[in-house]
Amino acid sequence: MNAYLTPILLLLASNVFMTFAWYGHLKFTDRPLWAVVLVSWGIAFFEYCLQVPANRYGIAVFNPAQLKTVQEIITLLVFVAFSVFYLDAAIKWNHLVGFGLIVAASFFIFLD
Repeated sequence: MNAYLTPILLLLASNVFMTFAWYGHLKFTDRPLWAVVLVSWGIAFFEYCLQVPANRYGIAVFNPAQLKTVQEIITLLVFVAFSVFYLDAAIKWNHLVGFGLIVAASFFIFLD
């Protein structure tokens, strides 16, 4: 697989797990906090199983700042989809502008 694509796909999958671990419990506010913490830690294990290899493969083609930037952009994309489709939360224009500015700022990280 393409050396650039492998870490991106692993980061995408990792961020899906991470987002569920961090925010998935918000639909279950009736559950005890200790229970959702344990479940979140269980989900986060799988996130780490993908995140660590993503970084290991990614460092071969990206510098550390670029690798972190790719991860943050993927996090924003996954979070927007998660918010809309899982949490039924509205993403407003100002959210999109703010996220877009973060993505635009990444341009400078990738300048050589």
